[in-house]
Amino acid sequence: MDFVLGVILFAFGIGVSIALHEFGHLGAAKLFGMKVRRYFIGFGPKVFSFRRGETEYGLKAVPAGGFCDIAGMTAMDELAPDEADRAMFRFPAWKRIVVMLAGVVMNILIGLVLIYGLALGSGLPQIDAPQTKLGTLSCSSPEQRADGTLVPCTGTGPAQQAGLESGDVVKKIDGTAVETWPDLVAAVRDSSGTVPFVVERSGETLTIPVQVEQVQRQVTDPATGAQRSETVGAIGAGRSVAGLEHFNALTAVPGSLEFTGEIAVLSWNALLDFPSRVPNLVESIFGGHRSDETPMSVVGASRLGGEFVERDMWQAFVFLLAQLNFFLALLNVLPLLPFDGGHIAVVIYEKIRDAVRRMRGKAAGAPVDYMKLMPVTLAIAVVLGGFMLLTVTADIVNPIRVF
Repeated sequence: MDFVLGVILFAFGIGVSIALHEFGHLGAAKLFGMKVRRYFIGFGPKVFSFRRGETEYGLKAVPAGGFCDIAGMTAMDELAPDEADRAMFRFPAWKRIVVMLAGVVMNILIGLVLIYGLALGSGLPQIDAPQTKLGTLSCSSPEQRADGTLVPCTGTGPAQQAGLESGDVVKKIDGTAVETWPDLVAAVRDSSGTVPFVVERSGETLTIPVQVEQVQRQVTDPATGAQRSETVGAIGAGRSVAGLEHFNALTAVPGSLEFTGEIAVLSWNALLDFPSRVPNLVESIFGGHRSDETPMSVVGASRLGGEFVERDMWQAFVFLLAQLNFFLALLNVLPLLPFDGGHIAVVIYEKIRDAVRRMRGKAAGAPVDYMKLMPVTLAIAVVLGGFMLLTVTADIVNPIRVF
């Protein structure tokens, strides 16, 4: 029941984030006097709606986003007689840009509030801590049951027997550099026999031979989708958990801003790495090992949120929701239609074009014809739709397993 509650709560958090994103557009548009026709959460068939003033508010059946319908968002929109003077494309460029950025700002504010709450409550993790730092060392369970649990084991594991210690930072395994924990896990899983580990310990670089143990773990059969046992390498080592930095009400403000900046850099790098992660995502659907670094859909994020609640890890739950909001903000500022950043790019293009025309003694050009951009927009929508289907499928048949 705790898991189900966590899934529902995280899905609700996503819904609230989307609703507030669209509310940012709505609030800014109304502030400037633009006409907002509709404000809906979801897509597809309408579940219910109500009208307040000139705006219809409602919920649609498919909870995969939302929209704020502003009259005259492009010059191609059909306008009612009472909308002509309040069409968005007739407003100054800076006002249109503010309206488009308002949703992104809302997601950033949501993330900041959540991070600030964590800073005051549990504290914030140190993101720059080494990702391959060893934590708890133990025996290595010889087998994983079909339900995902490990068979109990006793004694010391290969890591301890070889002389590895908690706090060691693994740099190389069998000559291959490892920079992230998923890199380390993958290298160990594919290893057998005695393998040299290069580690840093108290400023000193050591090479330690480790006898990798062969154990049985559950993987998804690519043909049937059923679980099957597979032999992989293990050394009985867990990841070190970064220490938490604590703040008071005042120091939490700069602390939260600095932490948010670090998350923004990580999110941007993750966004750039998306194409390189697709092959592993496809392999995972057909039974291959899924890296923790592969993209995750809202389905996978909600499932992970459920696991956090099930284990009473509310800090991780809140942190994941904050990360999602920062990622939504980054995604929406991409200068591609149909994202907000794409509309902003069009407005900026019009301003630059008109400035050049004025210098040449010409009148301002007509608004950009969005119909000419439609093929590119549809192509991006198809790619995004396919990518979303891919991540959802992977999150169902072979989800990322943190625990």
